[in-house]
Amino acid sequence: MAEKHIDELSGVETTGHEWDGIKELNNPMPRWWVYTFYATIVWAIGYTIAFPAWPLLSDATRGVLGYSSREDLAQEVSVAAEGQKVFLDKITAMPVADIPKDAALNEFAMNGGAAAFKVNCAPCHGSGAQGGPGFPNLNDNDWLWGGKIDDIYATIQHGIRSDDPDSRTSEMPAFAEMLQPQEIKQVAAYVVSLTGTPADAGMVEPGKQLFADNCASCHGENAEGNREFGAPNLADAIWLKGEGEDAIIRQVNAPKHGMMPAWGGRLSDATIKQLAVYVHALGGGE
Repeated sequence: MAEKHIDELSGVETTGHEWDGIKELNNPMPRWWVYTFYATIVWAIGYTIAFPAWPLLSDATRGVLGYSSREDLAQEVSVAAEGQKVFLDKITAMPVADIPKDAALNEFAMNGGAAAFKVNCAPCHGSGAQGGPGFPNLNDNDWLWGGKIDDIYATIQHGIRSDDPDSRTSEMPAFAEMLQPQEIKQVAAYVVSLTGTPADAGMVEPGKQLFADNCASCHGENAEGNREFGAPNLADAIWLKGEGEDAIIRQVNAPKHGMMPAWGGRLSDATIKQLAVYVHALGGGE
C-alpha cells in the first residue's frame, strides 16, 4: 500500500503530484459543487427522455413529450405564408405600376423584392445592385431597355437574349469585319471625346463621320442610345463593358453580348412584380 503524504504546512493529505516544489493537496470538492454535478446528470437523463435526443439508424428517439422543432418551424412558416397570401394575391391581380400607389402593399413588395434580389440577382448585379464589368448598375438612371417600372418588369420576366420567345434581343455587329483598324480607332476617339479627352484629337472629326455612317442608326445621332434596341448611351460617361479607348476598340472589333435569364419560368409573377418595384425604387427608376 502506498504511503500517504501529508503536507507539512496545511496538514492535508497530498495526491503525490508535485510541480516545481508545489504539492497538490487532496482536498475534496465542495458539497454544493458535487450536488450540482449530480443534478446536471439527472437533468440530462430526463431531457433525453422527454425530448428527441438519441440518433437511430434512420431517425431519432421522439421523446415522451412528442416535441419537434421541425414541426414548430413548419407551423410558423405556414402561419407566415397565410399572412402574406393576402398581399401576394393583391400583387398578382393588379398591374405592377399600381403597386407603389398603395403604401402598405408597396412596403410589402419592397421587402419581398429586396429578399428575392439577394437570392436571385445579387450574384450578377452585386448585393447593393452596384453592378460590375458587363453587369449594369441598377442604382443610376442609365437603362438599356427602359427604366419605367413596366420596362423593368418586362426585362425581369422575359430576360435579355434568353430562350424566352419574348426576350429582348439585339446584338452589336463585329465592325472588325466592316471597318479598317484605323477607322475603328477614329470611332473610339470620337466616342471618348463625348465625355473626355481622346489620345489624338485629330481622329475625332473623321471618327464622328464614321460614327454617323455606321453607329448612329442604333446609338442615335448624338450617341445618346436607343432603348428599343438596348443600345447604350455613349454620352453619359457610364461604361458597361469597360472605360477608355482601348476598351471601346475591343468592343467595336468584337462585341461582348451579355445574357440575362428569363425569370418568368423560375419565379412567381408576384415575386417578379416585387423585384420590379424594388429595382425601380433603388434610385434610378423613371
